Amino acid sequence: MSTSTADHVPGRAPAGAAAARARGLTKAYGSGETAVLALDAVDVDIARGRFTAVMGPSGSGKSTLLHCLAGLDTVSAGQVWIGDTEITGLKERELTRLRRDRVGFVFQSFNLVPTLTALENITLPMDIAGRRPDEKWIDEVIDTLGLRDRLGHRPAQLSGGQQQRVACARALASRPELIFADEPTGNLDSRSGQEVLGFLRQSVDRLGQTVVMVTHDPVAAARSDLVLFLADGRIVDEMERPTAEAVLERMKRFDAVRGAVPGEG
Repeated sequence: MSTSTADHVPGRAPAGAAAARARGLTKAYGSGETAVLALDAVDVDIARGRFTAVMGPSGSGKSTLLHCLAGLDTVSAGQVWIGDTEITGLKERELTRLRRDRVGFVFQSFNLVPTLTALENITLPMDIAGRRPDEKWIDEVIDTLGLRDRLGHRPAQLSGGQQQRVACARALASRPELIFADEPTGNLDSRSGQEVLGFLRQSVDRLGQTVVMVTHDPVAAARSDLVLFLADGRIVDEMERPTAEAVLERMKRFDAVRGAVPGEG
């Protein structure tokens, strides 16, 4: 199932087709003998208009890769671009503006403001930025996510799945170039998780978004167009048109080699 060939490097997209990319991306925690290398000179392209999943054993660098690509974490070496903008080296104010205007985030914890309604949570980033929402786009997002009858509810009045749908809508609201999702179904039951994955899939197919998702769940990864596999801080393989069974088999091979269990990382 792997698409790795002699003339193709896993994680690389055709020239000009990347919504985000990194070259020589290295991230170390600590220094000296106690330093831990989370990412080891990673080259990766995130293809525009596609749903990319990132998988690997525990500690392989999945979340670190996502956080560095999204500008949420600094890099030790290498370069990262969102579109044509190199984000490594940007001042914090410029980076904050870029994340606000061009990137959407969905995390395992929903990060909703409890005193605001669903609609107020969805438009909050634009309200803070002093930007007027595109009403037509917001309506399309709300209907795609099936939230029309929940807009006046506060988070405590919503199920976990509904709260994550609100978080997805908030990520989509400003029509970002990229959506980064870090274990977005990790706190949900299987049914709610499948709903949220379905909405991320629809955001790519119907709304033209680009989604990058870190997950340890082969079923979740199977909703993507491409799975990138990390091991020891490097991209070691990829899989086009993944199935849950094929992803699970690939992960079992990691386990056999390392004695590791798929999980956080």
